[in-house]
Amino acid sequence: MKPKKNGRETRHIFYRDLNREYPVIERGEGIYLYTREGKRIIDGASGAAVVSLGHANPRLVEALKKQAEKVAFVHLSTFSSEPLLKLADEIASVCPPPLKRVYFTSGGSEAVEGAIKLARQYHVERGNRDKHKVISRFISYHGSTIGALSISGHAGRRSKYAPLLSSFPRIPPPYCYRCAFREHRKTPHPPHCDFECAYELERAILSEGPELVSAFIFEPIIGASAPAVAPPVGYLRRIRRICNKYDVLLIADEVMTGFGRTGKFFAFQHYDAIPDIVTVSKSMSSGYSPLGAIIISDEIYRVIEDSPTGAFVHGHTFAGNPLSAAVGLEVIRILKEEKYVERVAQLGEYLAGKLEGLKRRHPTIGDVRCRGLLAGVEFVSNRKTKKPFPREMEAARKIADLCLEKGLYLYPGKGSCDGVRGDHLLMAPPYIITEEQIDEMIEVLSEAIAEFEETVLSEETHTTGQAV
Repeated sequence: MKPKKNGRETRHIFYRDLNREYPVIERGEGIYLYTREGKRIIDGASGAAVVSLGHANPRLVEALKKQAEKVAFVHLSTFSSEPLLKLADEIASVCPPPLKRVYFTSGGSEAVEGAIKLARQYHVERGNRDKHKVISRFISYHGSTIGALSISGHAGRRSKYAPLLSSFPRIPPPYCYRCAFREHRKTPHPPHCDFECAYELERAILSEGPELVSAFIFEPIIGASAPAVAPPVGYLRRIRRICNKYDVLLIADEVMTGFGRTGKFFAFQHYDAIPDIVTVSKSMSSGYSPLGAIIISDEIYRVIEDSPTGAFVHGHTFAGNPLSAAVGLEVIRILKEEKYVERVAQLGEYLAGKLEGLKRRHPTIGDVRCRGLLAGVEFVSNRKTKKPFPREMEAARKIADLCLEKGLYLYPGKGSCDGVRGDHLLMAPPYIITEEQIDEMIEVLSEAIAEFEETVLSEETHTTGQAV
């Protein structure tokens, strides 16, 4: 969709994509958005996995109003606030030991930047001044700021800014559908996993030099770059053991998955190991006010506390402001009182079943993945070979646009195959969604995919039942 020429000439906003026309949303209610023309749209991705409790939640609106009537802003370099103190306590209450300290930011990229700096200072204060490298994974996205983008492994997002970015090592992700090691095994589809992707971390640490490696950052369940890719059971335990062996901090990027999105308060809780640092944002405020945080272990906190300065010299102007804190506090209270995390786990099973049915209907779907209310649909031009569509076709974008025309918003992405090629849609509806609304969402998506298949794919696809 191209923007209207007159609209571009008379308005001054700088959108992300200057080739698109952006519907103007007038209001939201529950899982729905309404344009100023009155069109109703299902918010099937909660913005970008943000609006966990839906639009116009009366308790969150009231929390904002009440706090605004008291004080809307104080700067954390000098002051604190009551809602911020209470929010830190609430976050600590849903975290397993030793994750009991919270450093507030304004959002996810800021949280990741802070985590990188915090890991560096932790090692410096302990006398390990050479430790500075952060190992990450290919097919990963940790934020758009320079530091966060430097450690991201998504080639498409990095390419234009490569000269500005620092160079850090990366290892393959636990991406079973596109396993980087399967072709090297004696059998193409072994009944077990040898966790080569986990042991690649040890090889990378040894290759770089353990004395230089500060941290390993990972998404326990992958978000935007390959939605809902989850590691096999045992992966995180091996990663944890390797980090302990070489004095490397384990950072879990839970910006997209934290606060209930996957059916646990945090995605790492699906597994059997605990990170040293967790970055969070998005669902922790349900999008009602910008909010992020770095959750750290007591050990890291004590090292900073006992350092000569006793300070972490880092911060952002709007980090942890009272409005955001009041909203975050109310979000956690609602999640607990209404048992939404448990509800997300149950609805996730229902959504997973619907996605499997969707896959059977459409030959262009190579893989579907779902954990809680975080799901991914990956498209291929050939299901047998897993060959992606050409990048220039923008298959996911076309399907997402068809969905939007039919009243469903989903989040399109690319690069899930190799960082450049590979099309997918991210589904992350609000936690308040019902089974009936999930059914509606799946049917609209199915109609859009069918229309895409009919207009784009060759006649062979329809005669053989297999994508070309």
